[in-house]
Amino acid sequence: AHEGVIFRNHHAVYPSATNVNGTALATGVYPGHSGIIANHDYRPEIDRNHSIDVELPVVVEKGDELSNGKYISVPTIVELVQNAGGRTAIATAKTVGLLLDRHAGLGRAKNCVTLFAGQSRPRDALTAILAAFGPFPSAHLQQDAWTTKALTDFLWKGGVPAFSLLWLGEPDLTQHESAPGAPPALAAIKSCDENLAAVLSALDRQGVRATTDVFVASDHGFSTIGRSVDLRKILNDAGFAARTEFADEPRSGDIMVAGNSGTVLFYTEGRDSEVTRRLVEFLQQTDFAGVIFTKEPMQGTFGLEQARIDSQHAPDVVMAFRWNDSKNQFGIPGMIDADWQRQAGQGTHATLSRFDMHNTLIAAGPDFRRGGVDDLPTGNVDLAPTILQILRINPPQRLDGRLLCEAMAAPASLREAAAGRVNIDRAPTGLKAETKSIEAKKDFAGGSWRQSLQISRVGSTIYLDEGNGAFSPKGD
Repeated sequence: AHEGVIFRNHHAVYPSATNVNGTALATGVYPGHSGIIANHDYRPEIDRNHSIDVELPVVVEKGDELSNGKYISVPTIVELVQNAGGRTAIATAKTVGLLLDRHAGLGRAKNCVTLFAGQSRPRDALTAILAAFGPFPSAHLQQDAWTTKALTDFLWKGGVPAFSLLWLGEPDLTQHESAPGAPPALAAIKSCDENLAAVLSALDRQGVRATTDVFVASDHGFSTIGRSVDLRKILNDAGFAARTEFADEPRSGDIMVAGNSGTVLFYTEGRDSEVTRRLVEFLQQTDFAGVIFTKEPMQGTFGLEQARIDSQHAPDVVMAFRWNDSKNQFGIPGMIDADWQRQAGQGTHATLSRFDMHNTLIAAGPDFRRGGVDDLPTGNVDLAPTILQILRINPPQRLDGRLLCEAMAAPASLREAAAGRVNIDRAPTGLKAETKSIEAKKDFAGGSWRQSLQISRVGSTIYLDEGNGAFSPKGD
């Protein structure tokens, strides 16, 4: 960190979940533009009866088949590098790696491999990796070590490619099983440091560390569950037909509930507007709703577009759970309500809590200032524009993220080379952040609902800082 720039006001995109942010990191566009708006969503053309895990190979392949290769609507960094003739090496301990490069081996560049959770594309690349390092382990720390070694000792065997990405499963997996600040979580962070050290040592051995830019980023922040909410049961007890899967053909007015830990997506069968209205009004009067977004305008909500999650397959309603800044049992602030998938006391994320929406970014290398600090708002959506500019590759469409020129060693030359393809609105000395809050409210006979969302902006790029809401009964 002391050799590069620490970004102290860095942001995830919402929902603050792995696959959403992995896609934002890889594309430089908001979830509504990439099409990946949740870890779990509902696409009846892919699976009529169940919500889907968006990163599973069978889902990704079906999505690409149905969309002529546009499951992710825009190209990723990896695809653009390969199309320009550059070699890539992707090694991820989690399945998110497939989203970064769904077509490995099919581009212009040769010898490109994407490794994800012990699987690979091209598929036949895995044989030699398994022969060298054995099967993909079952324990989290060992999975990360295996994946790191596969990158440094196998994928980099013939030299370090133009673009490489290492995605570790820790500390995410252990924090889910324990909590932020727990001894196992701290051990997982130490393990990440050791894997980073192995990468830097490999760059030294290859003689390219001085000419390589290194980004260290987390996909999201983390919170601790204060209460686990069985939303399906609560809705069914209130007279709704809420399902997490359809056993039979769904009927008009049935609601598919897709849980994403700190956020829940609701799909009303038949787009029944009356059921959707009743659902929203019910949520607004609960003690667990934080911020509610709707596909169609409704009083007391924000539109999906306010969170940049207005994709082609968007749900009717999205609800982020409520949060507060209380501390957990290990003294770490950030407590949330969350869905039924994990227990109180465990760690999770995906709300609009400031603790979920703010995450880590450090960048070091020849293109970055040494020992610098960047206090401007930045986000995961900014990495792709910055990396593509360093590699002198112009994306085919304008990106939502911006070039992090204020943190770079030679911003002027980079701006000239950008050729208008990335969002650079002012010279670094003139970059300014604007922050505003928007509010929505609805009055009921028994009280009132209020929700707010704080948004920062640099140029035309926006960052969601935090959002929350509450129902206040009359007389309180």
